[in-house]
Amino acid sequence: MELNRLKKISFCGNAKDEIISFGEGSRDAGFQLDRVQRGLDPTDWKPMKSVGQGVKEIRFTENKLAHRVIYVAKFEEAVYVLHAFTKKAQKTPKANLVIATERFKELQKWRTSQRKKS
Repeated sequence: MELNRLKKISFCGNAKDEIISFGEGSRDAGFQLDRVQRGLDPTDWKPMKSVGQGVKEIRFTENKLAHRVIYVAKFEEAVYVLHAFTKKAQKTPKANLVIATERFKELQKWRTSQRKKS
């Protein structure tokens, strides 16, 4: 992928609203997502294999709050932001993993249905 060409971003569920709720941190999230759109890795990330193959988590802290953005960028047509949240504990709450996993499964079903229409 050309570094100058930006991949489209598609937000699942209320992920965009969650990022906006980060306040000043939403700027950091935007910067990191811009890197992903350009085919680069975020400055701090980890794979989220428990959510799905190719799913990653952007990690950053702003004003002592740990923000997370779960996304998948392995598909050619877009970067899909599955979920975003602020962590209040060391371990990621199971509810956040469930949301991201369900949205990833829905995305896969939707992509399959789109291919069948083509």
